[in-house]
Amino acid sequence: MSLIKSISGIRGTIGGKIGENLTPIDTVKFASAYGTWLKCKLNKEKIKVVLGRDARISGPIISDLVSSTLQGVGIDVIDLGLSTTPTVEIMVPYLHADGGIIITASHNPKQWNALKLLNAKGEFISDKDGKELLNIADTENFDFVEVDGLGSYIKENHAIEVHIDKILDLPLVDVDLIKKAGFKIVVDAVNSTGGISVVPLLKKLDVEVIEMYCTPNGQFPHNPEPLEVNLGEIMKRVPREKADLGIVVDPDVDRLAFICEDGTMFGEEYTLVAISDYVLSVTPSTTVSNLSSSRALRDISEKYNQEYQASAVGEVNVVSKMKDTNALIGGEGNGGVIYPELHYGRDSLVGIALFLSYLAKRKTSVKQLRNTYPSYFMGKKKIDLSPEINTDLILQKLTDKYKNEDIKTYDGLKIDFPDNWVHLRKSNTEPIIRIYTEAHTQQEADQLADRFIEEIKQISR
Repeated sequence: MSLIKSISGIRGTIGGKIGENLTPIDTVKFASAYGTWLKCKLNKEKIKVVLGRDARISGPIISDLVSSTLQGVGIDVIDLGLSTTPTVEIMVPYLHADGGIIITASHNPKQWNALKLLNAKGEFISDKDGKELLNIADTENFDFVEVDGLGSYIKENHAIEVHIDKILDLPLVDVDLIKKAGFKIVVDAVNSTGGISVVPLLKKLDVEVIEMYCTPNGQFPHNPEPLEVNLGEIMKRVPREKADLGIVVDPDVDRLAFICEDGTMFGEEYTLVAISDYVLSVTPSTTVSNLSSSRALRDISEKYNQEYQASAVGEVNVVSKMKDTNALIGGEGNGGVIYPELHYGRDSLVGIALFLSYLAKRKTSVKQLRNTYPSYFMGKKKIDLSPEINTDLILQKLTDKYKNEDIKTYDGLKIDFPDNWVHLRKSNTEPIIRIYTEAHTQQEADQLADRFIEEIKQISR
């Protein structure tokens, strides 16, 4: 199947051959590299790492391998067990740890798993750090400790409770107003850790919760990516239950999607837009999303006379841009909300609390709120090229052709036309150019993508 190594971690399918899949050997090798990298970087006598996982079937095995390997390197392990990605991110600094590993393949199907790596701030490691770690893994330059130097192991069972309490203490989370609103909400947690985090959060807010797939057994009832094509069941359930809205999260609870009371999608691109609308209505701030996210966030920012900034694709790049611009709200158009007052990481739980606060404050329905935002439609296509074709040269020729437009070249090529945009990104592993577009209609977005596919074909002949 697949094994993908990157600066942010290792991801692959369970089973198969060493070096081609996420096998026990590959898991131990990468955990050894992370532990060795931490020891070299920090040069401390005692190092602590926080460990947490989503509910994937392979999670306990991978977690045990990672934990034992870290102890073998001489590192103390604090195991949160079943948890969420944002919970692990919060608990690293909360527990004064030196790093963290999240065992999750995010929105990928159940045969996948991954190790996501954090620094002492509870943020994803940098490009520079990731390259150092990959070099250690490639050279297998590990040094395990003798028996008296083995790391310790303890369980921490209250991490999600700590996370929820921190959210409820935020000034923009209006607990009393949400409780008075008396919301009725359907939750699809795809049988992962949303069931033990989203549901308790909502119950603390006196929300009537209708649970769908909230048992964390790792048996995903549908494709776990929170896209409309995968959410037909909850889209029917919300109006049938006469609920105020539906909430969907991915397996590690860092992507958030809403369903309107009539069963239509709020739109994953609009999760960040609505929450930014709330934050900007109270506090002036720059906003940040990546180049492939909706223009709607820029529109909302301009409504409040605030600046919008676009980063390269990738959460670590969004966070870096947010820090550079002192942005109080940002994230990604895939439903990833980053609210720095809590922490620098995508967090569905804080997104839910802020969204419900705004909904209660506005005294409006979810559908009515959605109708206040500009409507954009996105297209996502790709073009496969033969290996001998120079994709960099293609992008350069397109850059030259459209040099009089509003262009950005720090992550592929993005061309902002007055009424739409196109973002072209080459794959780092295949001769592919991915094409993202956005326009006022789906037809226009698709036609724009087709136009650039044809232009690329013309250049590559």
